[in-house]
Amino acid sequence: MPAGVPPISFTAHQLRTGGLGGARDDFEKMVAELAAATRPGVRMIAANPGDWGIDAFGGDLGGAITVWQSKYFHPVTASGHQQAIRDSFKSVMSSASEYGHKVETWVLCIPSSMDGPTAKWWDTWKKKQERAHGIVIDLWDETRLTTLLRTPEADNVRRGYYEPYVQASEAVEPRLIVNVEEDKAAALESALFVVQMKEAGHFELDAAKRQFFNADLVAREIAHKGVPHEVNALVSADATVHGVWETRFNQCCADETMSGLHAKVWADVREEHPQLPKVLRLEVAHAWGLVHRLVDNRKAGWVKHWRAVASAYPEP
Repeated sequence: MPAGVPPISFTAHQLRTGGLGGARDDFEKMVAELAAATRPGVRMIAANPGDWGIDAFGGDLGGAITVWQSKYFHPVTASGHQQAIRDSFKSVMSSASEYGHKVETWVLCIPSSMDGPTAKWWDTWKKKQERAHGIVIDLWDETRLTTLLRTPEADNVRRGYYEPYVQASEAVEPRLIVNVEEDKAAALESALFVVQMKEAGHFELDAAKRQFFNADLVAREIAHKGVPHEVNALVSADATVHGVWETRFNQCCADETMSGLHAKVWADVREEHPQLPKVLRLEVAHAWGLVHRLVDNRKAGWVKHWRAVASAYPEP
């Protein structure tokens, strides 16, 4: 059962680049972008010919810096990798002494977990180097990297490196808009969203009924299936269109332009439509229908006294 964001596999670096050599470079770039997503000003050092033992850094090379060191050890970090870690740390500290900057924090980034003996070695070695050099040493292993990649700040990095790219021809088709049968349209005549429209002076309501009907079909289908990421996407879409309505409502109240509220909200929703969750496969008419559902659920309206209109309407 799909839920949340797609799983993250660090094997993607090998599959995308065709081997370990390309995977190392690709992983290094990902780490730099991930660090930059949470700390402004992170940069990489080009090897020309050497890179001072720095893959990515934040801070000022004329003063103190944080260094991210990437090592593509996969699928496990074991005892055979310990010397490479020691050599990398030695290189960065030696360059700092030679070129006159101070390393405050050194972060080892690996796309795997350490085995037992290596984890024990790391904990001991880390404490020893921290005491000897007066710095902080941190570890971004597969667990830490995955956690960071799932934060809102890292959303673009995660999608850029670990979610499949979908060609336009492979994009999911939007939902069809269905017509409302006459008996169902007649039943909607007494719905609260229709009452609110009439209160605002709108009398041609066939399109509104179709919009509501189609949005309600989507909502009922998602509720029936109960797929978490679809449920969450609908909640997100509802929150978005509610915010659009509320912003325009407050503005129209202040400007005394309530007669144009509906048209302005519809224009705003049309503009916002491309940003709604793609998994919902919504047409613009569905998005407009979501606003009607908000009105029908007593969360919005088209006149200043919409709350009074909703209160006078019989409870379902």
